[in-house]
Amino acid sequence: MDVPLLDQPLTWLYWTGLHVTGWKLIGYTGALMFATRWFVQFFASRRAGRPVIPRAFWYMSLVGSLMTLAYFGFSKKQDSVGVIQNLFPAFTAAYSLYLDIRHRGWHREKAGH
Repeated sequence: MDVPLLDQPLTWLYWTGLHVTGWKLIGYTGALMFATRWFVQFFASRRAGRPVIPRAFWYMSLVGSLMTLAYFGFSKKQDSVGVIQNLFPAFTAAYSLYLDIRHRGWHREKAGH
């Protein structure tokens, strides 16, 4: 029985002592993307001197949620808790991104921002 490509251990990471598969790498990257969006928001707010949520925050939220959703839904993990945990943030990020684009347009300069 062949093991699907994303379920195979990544040999180039053996030196770490961790068992890392393609799916885990997708999950790690999604979790990292989801976490680092807070740094983007922090630096944008610090620069503006007021609370700001830049568009990159919503892109990072959406990509991070979708990547972790894919990990929990399609890897051997098949974790329904992880799927449920990432469905709402993915929906919220997509809707917020839609509203931001609708309100400010594709290019913020056009809307005067």
